[in-house]
Order: sequence, then C-alpha cells, then structure tokens
Amino acid sequence: MTDIAHLTKLIEPEAQALGLSLVRVQMNGGKSDPTLQVMAERPDTRQLDLTDCEALSRRLSDLFDTVDPIEEAYRLEVSSPGIDRPLTRLADFADWAGFAARIKLVERLDGRKQFDAVLQGLDGETILLDGGKGGQFAIPYTNIQSAKLVLTDKLIKATAPLSVEGADRISTEG
Repeated sequence: MTDIAHLTKLIEPEAQALGLSLVRVQMNGGKSDPTLQVMAERPDTRQLDLTDCEALSRRLSDLFDTVDPIEEAYRLEVSSPGIDRPLTRLADFADWAGFAARIKLVERLDGRKQFDAVLQGLDGETILLDGGKGGQFAIPYTNIQSAKLVLTDKLIKATAPLSVEGADRISTEG
C-alpha cells in the first residue's frame, strides 16, 4: 500500500520550490491502473497553468527516479484542483466561504452523512455551514471524509481564468 503521508512529505517541498501550494496527493485507479494524482495551485491566483504543471511533473519525475517511493508501476498526474475543487485543508473552508460545497462525513451528524450547503467559514477547527431551510450546521474538521465545491454560476464567475491567451490555438509540438 502506498504511504500518502510519506509521498506528501516528499512532494510538498518540490511544489513549494516552484512557488506552488500543494492541494492534494492521492492514489487512484486501484491495482489495474495506479495513478498518483498531485494537485497544486499558485497561492496568489488559486490557479495552475500548463507551464506550472509541466515544471512540477518534471521535478517530481526526477525526484522519484532517485528515491523510488512507490514499488509498483504507476502514472504521475499533475493538475490544478479544477473549478469544483476538493477542499482538503482546513483553511480551504474559510477561503471559499460563501460558496456551495458537498461534504461527506465519517460519522453521521443529525442522521446525515452528506451535506450540500454554503460554506460560512470556520470556528476554530469546526466548519460552519448554511443549509438554507435545512438549517445551520457545525461540523468538526476531523469528521470530514471528503469535501468539494459545487459548480455554480457564482463559482464560475469567481474562478474565471486570469488569461485565456492561447486557448483557441492547437499545439502540434511533439
């Protein structure tokens, strides 16, 4: 089994050296198609462009050629968190206050394991949610199994790319 905490300790300094903030490190695909997924972003823009992905991917490939932290064959995937990004760090819940999120819990709260609500920020290490007519909720960060932003018009507007230059061109480099 792959030790994600160990991988994260290896990957984070490499991302930081490029001025990037690590969002998530995860293994996907099971035994048939193992993929190491690394999500990062620029802290000032919360985005990652192709040049950033390429630089981090090369840096990690060089590192992993040296330390070989994963026994089996795998693919390396470096990407931005995307518009409906996962919320993986405590600070994410404050940073994205006012936006809709889907949160899955480890243990039930008020008989529920999933909440679709608007993030209201933090109270210490407790995530505050506004479920509209469903009420207000306070969820301990330690009870969160997974969380992500929900695609809405408000989110699309708030996360519009800084630049779309080159988006209409096809590259034939090989």
